[in-house]
Amino acid sequence: MAARIVSDPAVMMGKPVIQGTRVTVEGILERLAAGESEAQVLSALPRRNHDDILAAIEFAARFMRADVIYPVDQRAA
Repeated sequence: MAARIVSDPAVMMGKPVIQGTRVTVEGILERLAAGESEAQVLSALPRRNHDDILAAIEFAARFMRADVIYPVDQRAA
């Protein structure tokens, strides 16, 4: 499913997006993290579908497996 996610420096400054769109993985994840349901996200992005949402989540999960230390603002926790 993550094959739906692409990155092109000419589109959204190279941020990962749903292929053929300017819809960023970041934007989808931010909406979900803010408490929007999948139905609400899809309502706001009417040409997207369930598989696009899953692809964004899968992409983020795979990215987080990298051996990288991510700084976390303790005040946000």
